[in-house]
Amino acid sequence: MNNTVNPGNQNTESQQADQPLVGVIMGSSSDWDVMKNATDMLEQFGVSYKAQVISAHRMPQDMAEYGAAAYDRGLRAIIAGAGGAAHLPGMMAALTEVPVFGVPVPSRYLRGEDSLLSIVQMPKGIPVATFAIGEAGAANAALHVIAMLAMNNPALREQLRAFREKQTNAARAMTLPPAPQN
Repeated sequence: MNNTVNPGNQNTESQQADQPLVGVIMGSSSDWDVMKNATDMLEQFGVSYKAQVISAHRMPQDMAEYGAAAYDRGLRAIIAGAGGAAHLPGMMAALTEVPVFGVPVPSRYLRGEDSLLSIVQMPKGIPVATFAIGEAGAANAALHVIAMLAMNNPALREQLRAFREKQTNAARAMTLPPAPQN
């Protein structure tokens, strides 16, 4: 999965048009239904990304190479989703200076609570910004990345402001059904 749109169409020395700004990685293709919420949000804002499976347990050398080269490849954020033991976000954070945003993917037996605890309990010195379990967490991880990138991109910042204003207006327009009369 690859989207190479650059927000605001602004290239920098370290960012070529064909290089993604964000890596979206997951431990298994079964995580895609959750992680697609992150890529959908990045696409909505025109933020370039590349999504792929990088398993901490089944592809440890690939994971190490991905993390070690992340910054030099132009990545400025990594959204890492994992279920079960959920080692991918923490291991990725240990391998790169690129900020890592962890998404706990619901697991079969513990509904993602195991994943959440595994990701959020990182030792001091190796941070992973951790989000809610599931779809909302994936979308919010992307929105957090977008907010971070928007600090140096006025066009992206304006898009984010407009997105939030639209949400506010939608909430203000909500109505409740009339109360039952007794």
